Formats: sequence, structure tokens, C-alpha cells
Amino acid sequence: MSIRLGYQIANFTYPGAVEDIFPTVVRQAQDAERSGFDTVLLMDHFYQLPGLGAPGDPMLEAYTTLGALSGLTSNIQLSTLVTGNTYRNPSLLAKTVTTLDVVSGGRAVLALGAGWFELEHQQMGFDFGTISERFERLEESLQIVTPMLRGEKPDVEGRWYRAHETLNSPQLRTTVPLLLGGGGEKKTFRLAAKYADHMNIIAGVSQLPAKMQALEQRCEEEGRDPATLEASFLTQVIMDPEPARATQLFHTYLRRNGIDPDTANDDVLAAQADHWFVGTPDAVAEQIHDRVMTTGVQGLLINMVMNGHESGMVQLAAETFAPLVT
Repeated sequence: MSIRLGYQIANFTYPGAVEDIFPTVVRQAQDAERSGFDTVLLMDHFYQLPGLGAPGDPMLEAYTTLGALSGLTSNIQLSTLVTGNTYRNPSLLAKTVTTLDVVSGGRAVLALGAGWFELEHQQMGFDFGTISERFERLEESLQIVTPMLRGEKPDVEGRWYRAHETLNSPQLRTTVPLLLGGGGEKKTFRLAAKYADHMNIIAGVSQLPAKMQALEQRCEEEGRDPATLEASFLTQVIMDPEPARATQLFHTYLRRNGIDPDTANDDVLAAQADHWFVGTPDAVAEQIHDRVMTTGVQGLLINMVMNGHESGMVQLAAETFAPLVT
């Protein structure tokens, strides 16, 4: 299993009507496959996230969409970034992902996280709880999901979940990769070191060197060779051959989130720059090489929420970033 270059579709607000949404998603996934991305990943949310749009903006359910994409693509891996553990019973989740693996011909990746978007939980009736409780639930879930993915029958009587000699058939393979996503150095990284094949780090780019050191330390504490846990970094990109348009799109994003780029102070703009790469393809590639790929991560996951849906943008991204991860 390897995720070297992944394309996350994090936005479903496109020009046109509702019936145009899925064809736009399909085109991005197919362009990603044709142009050299190895994985396409969808948001596993039911409302759009703060910073990316309003809660009521369009948001497709992830596994229904991935199942449909499996029949419209051939080689690219299919995943979420990441599945919210609080939304799904772990036995059902394992069944869902292994079914996706069967129908896609062995291309599913299970990506999992503790869950964090409280508004979804409140309005949709999912238990949210404290952060400690969510991580307790995540670890119990992993004790069920992991063996089910490996063809085993878990027997767990936990505080949150139960599974008794749980069956999972059919399975195309007992090596469905498991990815954990997040930035928590103590809890998330420990669980990744204990259970996962891949850790996707979500953090500001300035934090990445320290995050990589912490991940290595958690591996050593778990008695695991850090080299056996693949790591990637998720970043947001606004890229255009015309630098003025890239800047314009970034300023549009800032204004949507209540930040006036003409009057904001340097600290506010620096905080935004810690999460976005903006500019021409060459400029963005150079920044990502210098600030991300030199830290030791093996994989790069990007989203382009402002213009990734535009024709040619996914292919341009692949051409720009593939040399950084080979």
C-alpha cells in the first residue's frame, strides 16, 4: 500500500444545478487517475466545514459516492479523508469498506479519525462526547475494524462497541490499507503507530517537522520501526498559471471567511499562509518541496477547493506535484 500523491475532493459547490454535481466529481476523479494521482479521497462529512463554506452547502455522502466512482474509474485508490468514527458502527464500517474493495477490484483504503465537527453531531443526532471519549471510541473501533479487515473475527466487549466472532465475507484481500488522519501527537499518533499502515498529518506546515519527530517517537514507544509507517501531509492549494488570478482566488477565500486581505494584520495573514500554498505552479511546487517534502513525509495530499473543479486543473496539479513524490 502506498499513497504518494492524493487528490482530495473537499468541495461540491460547483457552477450549475444539483444534477451537475456528480458529473463534476467524476471528471475530477477520472482526471486524477489519468494524470498520475494514485488516490482520490472524499470528505466524510454531511455538512460543509467551517472555512470551506456554509453548513448547508452541497455535501455528498462519501461511501455512496465512492461506490459510484469505483465503477467509473479503473486503477486509482478510493478513500475518505477521513471517515468520522463517531458516525458509524465499526463492524458496519469494516463491512462497508471491504465491500468497496470488492466492487472496486481491490482499490479501497480505510481512512479513519476520531471525529470533530460538533454541529453535525448535534443536528443529526450522533453522540459527540468529550475529546477523551471520542479517542476511547476510536481505539475500541480499531480493535474491531482492524481484525475484520484482516479476515479475522474480533471478540470485543467494550464500553462503546461490541463484536462477537464477527464475520466479514466476501473479502477480495486481507490487506485493505488502514490510514489514520489528524494532528494529535499523543493520541492520534500513538494509535497510528499501533494500528495503521499510513498516517496523514493535518497541521500547519510550520508544525510539520515537530509532528514528524513526534510520530517517530510514538513508533519507538510502540516498538515499531518508524520506516514501516508511511506518512503524508494534507495541504490546500490555490494555483493558477496567472499569479494574479491565484492571488485573487485566495483573497476571495479570505473574504468569505471574514478576513479582509487589504487590512488584515501580518499575524492573521501568516496564520492563513501556514495552511495554504498560493501562486503559479512553479512557485507552489518550490514552496512545497522546501517546506513539506524536506521533512521526511513520503506522500502529499492536496485539495483545490477554489478551482480544482475547473477543466485542466487536476491534470496541472499532477504535472506540478508528481515530481516531488517520485
